Amino acid sequence: MAQPNDKVLREQLVVLLQESQAHATFEAAVKNMPRNLQGKRPEGLPHSPWELLEHMRIAQWDILEFTRNPRHVSPNFPEGYWPKQPTPPDAASWSKSADSFRADLRSLAEMLADPSTDLFAKIPHADGQTIFREALVAADHNAYHMGQLILVRRLLGAWTP
Repeated sequence: MAQPNDKVLREQLVVLLQESQAHATFEAAVKNMPRNLQGKRPEGLPHSPWELLEHMRIAQWDILEFTRNPRHVSPNFPEGYWPKQPTPPDAASWSKSADSFRADLRSLAEMLADPSTDLFAKIPHADGQTIFREALVAADHNAYHMGQLILVRRLLGAWTP
């Protein structure tokens, strides 16, 4: 059986996380979100754009820290992964959350691209998880909630692809 080319695998993981493949990019999902709609929940839906953005940020941060920090303590599930209020606390919060998401995404991508990172070794402080698995979880989780964010934006009349 052929072994995967390490460089190609790393490049594909980074592309999956950062670029538009079968879904919109993070940049497209968060750009030009009107302040007055950031905390609005469309009728019949449980989350506002702010709640989805913050959830994505918290979950991705948790995945990143879990992979690299043996002392990391994850938030309580599920309440620790969602903001307490549907609205951002202030006008700067949307940008701050998006910037934090971007920074953690870059850190995750750098970890995956680094040839010294053993993607398939079990994370020493974990229960059998590997960095490869955590990268797939991050990509899957991000794509899922970006789709939700775009749907919520469409329902609020705030989506321009």
